[in-house]
Amino acid sequence: MLTRIDHVMICPPRLDEGIEAYRRLGFDIYPGGVSSNRGIAFHGDDYLELASVSDRATYLAASPKGGLVDFLDRGGGFRFVIVQSDDLASDVHAMRERRVEVSDPTGGSRKTPDGRPLAWKLAVLGPREPLPLLFIQHLTPLVERRAQVPRAGQHPNGVLRTDRVYIAVPDLAAALPRYSRVLGMPAPPVQRGAVIKADMAVFDLGPTGLTVAQPAEPGPAAEALARRGPAPFQVLYRTRSMDAAARWMADHGVPPPARGVRNTGEQAMLVSPEHACGAYIGFVGPA
Repeated sequence: MLTRIDHVMICPPRLDEGIEAYRRLGFDIYPGGVSSNRGIAFHGDDYLELASVSDRATYLAASPKGGLVDFLDRGGGFRFVIVQSDDLASDVHAMRERRVEVSDPTGGSRKTPDGRPLAWKLAVLGPREPLPLLFIQHLTPLVERRAQVPRAGQHPNGVLRTDRVYIAVPDLAAALPRYSRVLGMPAPPVQRGAVIKADMAVFDLGPTGLTVAQPAEPGPAAEALARRGPAPFQVLYRTRSMDAAARWMADHGVPPPARGVRNTGEQAMLVSPEHACGAYIGFVGPA
């Protein structure tokens, strides 16, 4: 079954600048492989991935379709939401039973900077399913994956885990059946997102939520949809302390995040895309 949001992929034009930007936001982030094309910030059970291209010729030789290069040439930003499966072959089979176009699971691997091997299986949606989702099953145990960074889950901003991700769409009524069919879940009820200013529906994946949102008035969702079209635009993180996160950011030159009250009644704050490599980064939790 699909168990949670495994990680998000945000793509800055330059990896070193992306790592520095997220360190200013209080993420304990490190180079994520010997290829020097990614940065990793590990939380409790999920993580943030920054992905870029340091050598275009080498990348294009390995990936002739040039998907990431094309994405970076358009400005980069929040590219994919990666959903975790505990049995990817079975989930792919179930998707195909629902007439979802999806690839067979394919193996992937990389080495950490200190030479530790990491392995996984990945499935991608076909051209008829243009959703910004990938599906992963890890073959390396979680404890070994967390060991790829020196201090997993000890971020200065107090982030504990991904709470929700948000995907902007122009027509929620049209988008929900497609997301429901791909995920194999009934369409959730529509509610108003007070901070993002959108009508939204949240698919609960374990402790995380995948949110599909249609702008209802000017605000983050409308800005993101106008800027990039239908695409993921925000990650909301649960933190130990919003005030501590805000202090860290202020001490590192980040303007005060916008604050608001969620429809759940919780306080939240939101860092704008110009300070987070094209993504809105939200924080929710106790003061």
